Amino acid sequence: MKSAFVPRLINGPFGDPGLYVSLRWLGRALLFDLGNIERIPGPAIARVSHVFVSHTHLDHFIGFDRMLRIFLSRDTELTLFGPAGIVRNVAGKLRGYTWNLVENYSFSLLVHEVSSDKIVRCRFRARTGFEAEEIDEQPFSGVLHSEASLWVEAAILDHKIPCLAFALHEPTRLNIRTDALRQLGVPPGRWLSELKQRIRESAPEDTPIYARWRDQGEERVQEFRLGDLRRQLVLETPGTKICYVVDAIFHKENAQRIVELARGADLFFCESLFLDRDRQEASKRYHLTARQAGTLARLAEVRELRTFHFSPRYSGQAQRLVAEAQATFLGELPPDEP
Repeated sequence: MKSAFVPRLINGPFGDPGLYVSLRWLGRALLFDLGNIERIPGPAIARVSHVFVSHTHLDHFIGFDRMLRIFLSRDTELTLFGPAGIVRNVAGKLRGYTWNLVENYSFSLLVHEVSSDKIVRCRFRARTGFEAEEIDEQPFSGVLHSEASLWVEAAILDHKIPCLAFALHEPTRLNIRTDALRQLGVPPGRWLSELKQRIRESAPEDTPIYARWRDQGEERVQEFRLGDLRRQLVLETPGTKICYVVDAIFHKENAQRIVELARGADLFFCESLFLDRDRQEASKRYHLTARQAGTLARLAEVRELRTFHFSPRYSGQAQRLVAEAQATFLGELPPDEP
């Protein structure tokens, strides 16, 4: 069964980090990190509804201006999450421009600043020249965003500054058995979406579900019980989980948080800036080695590891970083110890 998530790294392994996740049946996308996004076509950027920024070092945030330019004239609100200081950083970006001709623009930016125990929400509206409007505070216990078709959780890592790591979850997939639907003698339609929604809401089994369709110009309606349809029509399979980790030193607390966040992920996108031979440099710069990425993937029991964010010192040697990470992940090399 196809996942609702179609992920792809924005740049090559030596380019700015970033993950673009198209939401297959929703007509929109999510973006993790805002480094150089020039390789993403404008129409694809315009499909983004939520941006998740790990931290605001240059290579993770320089794409903010391109995104702002594309969204500015759109009648929409873009939602952005980031670590402590993100509201100040966004405000600083916005103050770098003159906004005397945007009073009729309806675009707004809703920024969520994530700290260990709370999320502060702040809105910036084009029509007010992007003056900051603090909305409220919400408790934070791990989940950043949740809707019927997905949810995103985060962990705060140590990069000598707070740095967010993310896990994107797809709920249990609900697929309709087409052969069973034909036997039922009722055509597909919007009523199947209602059926799935009621299942996700854990509605009682005796909840009525009404199938409506037209036959030779006449409307037909047939009533079913939710529980009967669920057993007869619906195939339930586990949803996809994607984890995205960048810029973190390999110490016990970070390792524990990463492993917990990535546990059982189908895809684990993890930075590996250095080879193990340069582990002292990695520690000094608060980054991971390829061996450490492989160790974390193995401990988290992920299905697939994809490493990226390689140091330019290894230009032309990308396969060495990949091989070291994969060998550790597969148990061919011993794991590292935080």
